[in-house]
Amino acid sequence: MYNYFTRTITCTDTARLLYISHSLSAWNSRLFEFGAYLFLADIFPHTLLPASVYALVRAGAAATFAACLGRYVDSGDRLQVVRVSIVGQRAAVALSCVTLLAMEHFPLLAQDKLHAAVLLSLLSILAAVEKLSSVLNTMAVERDWVVVVAEGDQDRLRALNSQMRRVDLFSKLLAPLAISFIDAASSQLAIIITGAMTALSIAIEYLAIARVHKAVPALHHPKAQPTSPHHTWSSTAANPFATTKTYFTHPAFLPSFALSLLYLNVLSFAGQMITYLLSLGLPSSTIGLLRGLAALSELSATYLAPKLMHRIGAIRSGIWFLNWEIACVAIATLFFWLDDDNPTITTAAGTVAAVIASRIGLWGFDLSAQIIVQEEVEAEQRGAFSSREMAFQNLFEMVAFASTVVWTRPEEFKVPASISAGAVGVAGVLYAVFVRGRRGHLLHMSRCVDPGRRGKGWRRVAQEEEEEEVAVEDGR
Repeated sequence: MYNYFTRTITCTDTARLLYISHSLSAWNSRLFEFGAYLFLADIFPHTLLPASVYALVRAGAAATFAACLGRYVDSGDRLQVVRVSIVGQRAAVALSCVTLLAMEHFPLLAQDKLHAAVLLSLLSILAAVEKLSSVLNTMAVERDWVVVVAEGDQDRLRALNSQMRRVDLFSKLLAPLAISFIDAASSQLAIIITGAMTALSIAIEYLAIARVHKAVPALHHPKAQPTSPHHTWSSTAANPFATTKTYFTHPAFLPSFALSLLYLNVLSFAGQMITYLLSLGLPSSTIGLLRGLAALSELSATYLAPKLMHRIGAIRSGIWFLNWEIACVAIATLFFWLDDDNPTITTAAGTVAAVIASRIGLWGFDLSAQIIVQEEVEAEQRGAFSSREMAFQNLFEMVAFASTVVWTRPEEFKVPASISAGAVGVAGVLYAVFVRGRRGHLLHMSRCVDPGRRGKGWRRVAQEEEEEEVAVEDGR
């Protein structure tokens, strides 16, 4: 054991260990996130209510306590924070699997209203713990550890960020697909495998992250505390109202808030839409395959967005991707109203196709907005800004879940879908205001496209974009 922790390792080894820890965390999180809705749909068929309540509590916990988690990340020991997140996540998932297995094995527990309410409450509380632990791990590793491990090397930081994102997307692609095929054979077997994998991986994840901490001396250093606490974000983290006010007045607020609004969306392969598709008679294996296609669409955005940003800049690419998502979500919503009160597989196919296409816009805009936020937000404010952004993301996600609590019948799913389309439209308006304020106009195609089609047909306009922003700021 001594040799394991004291042997000198290279930067590549450190990155590999970080990827191993993140891969296990992402895989188990995605496996349980998708599997839980399949299990609840099997235990409580013909209703969206249990899955919606479960998801509502899960998102509500993150929205309520995100600022507290941000303060813990800023003030706590780095290794201890990540260890707490790992153990919290794994313990919550293991206990949830035990409860779900009991409800699957003894169907009378779900049929009795009192027992069902008690067990659903327990599952919702455990889901909240799992979500909070997941948020804590994301804030600590992706927003803090990665920056420190990069050691000021911007190329390495970009490589770490992109690889971490791809790890998450691959997990989002493969984990739901795997658990859905197992669930199609046996729900009880799927629950057992989910619990077993989360229990077995905890030791590997725990040791890998400890090895990274051992190999990077900068991770041992306590974070510098601000000398003037009266106007800093870390000092206001305990006061959500003060933090929120500062967030709303920050120059990066509009792209950040527009991104948060996109979480008010039931048109994704999450709990509500999964339950809706199951109610139409689609097998879980087919839904898992469709979610895999959506994940591939999202993964393609991680390759497309950097290239587009290199050509036309993050601000322009953001509005292009967001407009694409608005169009796709509008088409998906339109299909819900074609059959009125009698949804069919045919219209569902149109909706699913549009939803899959919309994921390119979502993740492309996500990457564009994050670049803008990273450049705009000061180093000492990143933790608090991120915690408030994640709080709003979970708040809007909670509103999306609440919409299916109100409209619980599958034939009413078109109403939450329409609300989602409205939220995406509002996000587009807010981001357009930001773009108009920065550039002085929304679209200027002649600056992006070579009219004579000379060369490759595209010109890099990042420098021109900076000149435009300076001109706007100078009032020219």
